[in-house]
Amino acid sequence: MITYENVTKRYGGRTVVDDVTFTAPAGAVTAFLGPNGAGKSTSMRILAGLSRADSGAALVNGQTVTQLPNPGRVVGLMLDASALHRGRTCAESVQMAAAATGVGTQRARDALDAVGLGAAAGIRVAACSLGMRQRLGLAVALVGRPRALVLDEPFNGLDPEAIHDLRSVLRDFAAAGGAVLLSSHLLGEVQSVADRLVVLRAGTVVANGSAADLTAAGRTRVRAERSGDLQQALTGDGLEVTADDGDWLTVAAPPGQVGHLALAAGIALTGLEERRTDLTDLFLTLTSGDSAHDARSTHDATDDTETDPNHDTARAA
Repeated sequence: MITYENVTKRYGGRTVVDDVTFTAPAGAVTAFLGPNGAGKSTSMRILAGLSRADSGAALVNGQTVTQLPNPGRVVGLMLDASALHRGRTCAESVQMAAAATGVGTQRARDALDAVGLGAAAGIRVAACSLGMRQRLGLAVALVGRPRALVLDEPFNGLDPEAIHDLRSVLRDFAAAGGAVLLSSHLLGEVQSVADRLVVLRAGTVVANGSAADLTAAGRTRVRAERSGDLQQALTGDGLEVTADDGDWLTVAAPPGQVGHLALAAGIALTGLEERRTDLTDLFLTLTSGDSAHDARSTHDATDDTETDPNHDTARAA
């Protein structure tokens, strides 16, 4: 389980992470969303021990990463796939991680196979495409058989087949009881894999809950032979109703409520559809007005690396 407890981080007079509190539970994929500069990468680096919070704590199974005797056996991290040593081969990269976590070379080979890079073991990182480096970073994160994964933009650069494979890896990891925390701007992919959503706006959590609840039905498309009478019955009950294609109506209410009102009015329905909130629409609604914050930082990881006096020391440690 990954837990953030009132985590706050400031750079100069700017608060980039503000009292962030949430849990990424075991057995689930939790998506960590927000516009550029919202504080996602900073929050992930605090969890990884690469940046220090001014207050609060980010924990994996109740401990900070720096308290863990062998962090790679507890949490697998992929925060920047481009940080892999360009002169090493794929196999060497994963073997070094395996040695650091105390697992054997066979486990390194298994991790490469798991991400579809078994045939690329001898290729140097410098010759890898972005998608290959992403998959290699995931192999490094997985090699220690951790119980939690923390992945920053894992879908970047992947082709459709690799995205499909990554979804399977993440779903299988969570199904086996692991906790996954991932950030991504590819909201379509997030919607296909996430069980839970945490949304940041200007460093503050503005949504935290199950993906199903946050995108739950709030509208219904309905059709009836007496559509005029139906519209009158619905608006008479105080509901917002708009005309849709043909004789369809869109109602700001769940299907059960619409059906009950139609039955009470003696109106037979010829169509009833639940309309769920699209994740992109939800994201834009929750984060609208962040343009000024975005302008201060095209990517919070870049700004924080430049201004955090603890960053280099923490990374070296």
